[in-house]
Amino acid sequence: MSIVSPLRPVRVAGAAAAAVVALAACGQASGGTADADAGSGTEVTIQTNNGEMTVPQNPERVVVLDNTAMETARDLGVEPVALPKQLLPSGFEEWKDDEEILDVGTHRELNLEIVNEAEPDLIIGGYRFADYTDDLSDIAPVVDVAPADGDYIEGLKEQTTTLGEVFDAEDEAAQLVADLEAAIDQAAAATGGESVFLAVSSGGKIDNGAGRIGRLLEPLDLVDVFASEDLDSESVHSDSGLAPETVAQADPDWLIVLDRDAATANGEEVTPARQIIDAQEAWSGLDFMTEDRVIVLDSQFYKREGIHAYTEAYTQIAEAFSAR
Repeated sequence: MSIVSPLRPVRVAGAAAAAVVALAACGQASGGTADADAGSGTEVTIQTNNGEMTVPQNPERVVVLDNTAMETARDLGVEPVALPKQLLPSGFEEWKDDEEILDVGTHRELNLEIVNEAEPDLIIGGYRFADYTDDLSDIAPVVDVAPADGDYIEGLKEQTTTLGEVFDAEDEAAQLVADLEAAIDQAAAATGGESVFLAVSSGGKIDNGAGRIGRLLEPLDLVDVFASEDLDSESVHSDSGLAPETVAQADPDWLIVLDRDAATANGEEVTPARQIIDAQEAWSGLDFMTEDRVIVLDSQFYKREGIHAYTEAYTQIAEAFSAR
C-alpha cells in the first residue's frame, strides 16, 4: 500500500506574502536575521530536501516548525524563539507555557508576520510546512530535512545527523540514531512474516491507518494485511471505510494502532483506542483479540512522528512480539 503524504497548506495569498517580504527587508536593513553567518559566525554545508545549503552553525535564534524535528532539536540543545504551539505533543509544556517563545499558528494558518517578528537566524521547516518554504525563505534560511515517505526511517536518521551538524552536536545525534537502529534490530529479530492490520482510531472509529504508520513496516518482516487493497484514500485524514467485518475476514495476526483522537483531543474527552477495539463484536473471537496481539502506539505519536517516537514504537513491537 502506498503511503500518502500529509495534507499540505494552501499557499499564502500574494498580498500577505508581500507584506512579510517587506517586513523581512526592514529587519535585514536594521541588522538582519536572514544572513547565513548569523549565530556563532561559522557555517556548515548540508544536504536538504531542497538541495545543498550553507547555513549558520549553532544559530542563536531558531524557529522550529516541523514536528518530526521537535524532540531532536530539544535534545540537541535548541531553545526556539517561535514554534507552532498547538502542534506540540505533551511533554513540551516548558516550551508551550513560555511566553517568550512566540506562537506562529499551525500549518493550516501559519502567521508569517509572527515568524518575522521572532527574527530567526534559521527556520527548521518542511513536512506539514513545506508549502511555505518560499515565503519563509524571505525571512531566514529554511532547512527542510523532514523524512520523506517511501524511505521514512532512513530519512529520520539523515534528519537527525544533519541537525547534529547544524547545532554542533554530532555525538548526541549519533546516539539518537544508534538507539533507533538498536530498536529496529530488536523488532526485526522478533518478527517473522506475520500479517498486521495497521489501524487508526479517529472520530471514535477504527479504520485503516497505513497512510500514517505504514512506515513502521519498512525495516520489519511484517505484512500489511491490506497491502494489495486499493483504498482510494486521498490523504492520511481520509477514512478508507473499512468495516470491522472486513478486518475480521482478513483475520490479521496482529493489530498496530495509532490513536489519533488521543493526540488531537486538546483537553476534550475522547474514547481510547483500546476501548473501541475491545467493543468490536466482529473481532471478539479472532486470535489477535483472544491472544491480546494488539499494540497501541504512544498516545502522542500522531503529533511526534520523529526519531524518538519511532525508537519507542520499535521497542514496543520488539517487546510485544518477543512475549508471544
